[in-house]
Amino acid sequence: MSKPHDDDIRNSDAYYHVVLERMPPVAEPAFEETAMQERVWGRHWGVHNDVGRLRMVAVHRPGDEINLIDPEKYDPSVAAVLDIDEAWYWRDEGGPDLPLMQSQHDGLVAALKADDIDVVEVDCSPTNPHATFTRDMAFSVKGGAIVSRMGLVGKEPGYGRRGEEAFITRKLAEIGMPILHTIHGTGLMEGGSFTFLTNDVAAVGMSFRGNESAARQIEGVLNEQGVRLIRVPLTGFSLHIDGGLVMVDHDKALVNVTRLPYWFLDELAELGIELIHAWPTEGKAVNSLAVRPGKVIIAAGCPRTVERLNDRGVETVEIPYDEVLKNGGGIHCSTLPLIRDES
Repeated sequence: MSKPHDDDIRNSDAYYHVVLERMPPVAEPAFEETAMQERVWGRHWGVHNDVGRLRMVAVHRPGDEINLIDPEKYDPSVAAVLDIDEAWYWRDEGGPDLPLMQSQHDGLVAALKADDIDVVEVDCSPTNPHATFTRDMAFSVKGGAIVSRMGLVGKEPGYGRRGEEAFITRKLAEIGMPILHTIHGTGLMEGGSFTFLTNDVAAVGMSFRGNESAARQIEGVLNEQGVRLIRVPLTGFSLHIDGGLVMVDHDKALVNVTRLPYWFLDELAELGIELIHAWPTEGKAVNSLAVRPGKVIIAAGCPRTVERLNDRGVETVEIPYDEVLKNGGGIHCSTLPLIRDES
């Protein structure tokens, strides 16, 4: 039987004060620390930089959605097949060769698996023919992911890239990866426009597909992690920063300087990042993927850029990817890193 004074405490307004003062909340270690990640989320998620050894990546194999692209809609004024209402384009006179796209994407996946990288497949809708480019759906930071908000919207619901955010959100929930933030309000940002330059400095490409509202939201997440964010205005109608820069080692970047402002090149130099310039006629080379420090997967057909990379000590794995490139993106676009080693 309880003592009378115990009943008095239990029925008083002070009861939880008496009990909970013995079990104070614990803020440390931080959410992103390995101990807490493993305790709560089962493993350490996210990335600290863009070149640490890649452990897990999300992809989408081209499928029936590619059949939406109708070669009868070729517009010679822009040398592309496109549909403005459905918000898709294809950068060639003829329509896509789906079996060839699939074969080339399978080659990318084979190269990833050959480096012992776990590959996660993301599902999509039959009205989203650009969903192969999973990079844009989200981007990983320390301890989790930030889900993008896509800029390309068709006139009818379901068309365009708006809505792919839901595909990646479902997949991240399925595999147990924390989502630290989802770009909301009027924010626009796609994952191809986010990059880590160092463990403590990141950059976003500001364009008509990446705006200040989204940059502020990203900055709020990074501030909690001690990461500085640089806003980089891209030239003309450039979409994403990965058309101008991709990190290939901790202190090396492959760049196309026509896409980047001059002051940003100075900023990279101050960070100790050596610039490897893609050959001027091989712009697709920049859209490559570092799978570990100093090793990249790159589209075949860029021999002079490959030579420059090799001369700087960067190992290259070349794969055919020309048919997928006609869909508006490359190897970097086709891969969303979910886990990388810190170094």
